[in-house]
Amino acid sequence: MQGQVRIENLGKTYHARQRRGLFKSSESRVEALKGIHLAIQPGELFGLLGPNGAGKTTLIKCLTTLLLPTSGAAWVNGYRLTEQDNLIRATVGCMLMGERGLYWKLSGRENLEFFGALYHLMPATRRRRAAEIIDLLELGEIAERAVETYSSGQKMKLAFGKALINDAPLLILDEPTNTLDLPSARELRAVVGALNERGKTVIYTTHIMSEAETLCDRVAIVDRGEVLALGSVPELKASLKREAVTRIEGIISNAAARAVEGLPGVSRAALAAVNGHNTLTVMSPEPRAVLPRLIEALTAHQAVVQKIVPEEVTLEDVFIARTGRTLADDTRVK
Repeated sequence: MQGQVRIENLGKTYHARQRRGLFKSSESRVEALKGIHLAIQPGELFGLLGPNGAGKTTLIKCLTTLLLPTSGAAWVNGYRLTEQDNLIRATVGCMLMGERGLYWKLSGRENLEFFGALYHLMPATRRRRAAEIIDLLELGEIAERAVETYSSGQKMKLAFGKALINDAPLLILDEPTNTLDLPSARELRAVVGALNERGKTVIYTTHIMSEAETLCDRVAIVDRGEVLALGSVPELKASLKREAVTRIEGIISNAAARAVEGLPGVSRAALAAVNGHNTLTVMSPEPRAVLPRLIEALTAHQAVVQKIVPEEVTLEDVFIARTGRTLADDTRVK
């Protein structure tokens, strides 16, 4: 398996003590990564798609040398993880979700120039790079202000700019639009796409299906520390070509959803709260034949059906088909 990023059987296990009463405690074992295999090619915009708690951030932290893997091996830009970590850090630009790495008493421009110095950029080079990033992200009006006066969205844009300061060949972005409003998120995705078109390899983690569909060349669907599916967006959708998707909105209980999933002709049924409504996603190879039984099962469990809509297959449907859950589910260990 070759590539700009090569991952072979990478695993990460956490051991944590949990208190049981005043004097007793027990040790819990969490497998955050379970033998990940991936190869990411030069120039790809590669998506890691999965719900919160899937293991995406753990994988990113391993690849950027912030966490030591428990098992397996990885190579980033030709350098072996755990053996050539300084060289990996020098050739990667990284933005972590919820990053707190900015210095709030410094201005935006001072932050960028400071991080440029950490990458050993010459003074003239880091001033030039900071100016280019401020122009690229349209931060000119706030560049001289202290970061502590920035909104959360402005801080996220500056954190993204920090990931660009060393002009690395590989850019790793962990949920970069997480706290941005819709216009700012669109702008950031456009910048990411433009950087990729100029030849930069990008690893982009998200739990937002539409981001992965519109941005990424290939997508790995990740859940509970494992890669469940891998391929281009059309390939992943085609894997469900024999399935039809029906979405039902209304007042639907978990018991009603379980009754629907147990019906003959239903492959999967997953319940989620979307925009204040319950939405039941049903997959079936014969949706017309199963629809009367579906409505009967819902009615028998006191469900109130407000809307029934047949829809095109999405990446979230691929995830549901593999797991029986939606991307909105949080699988973090509590």
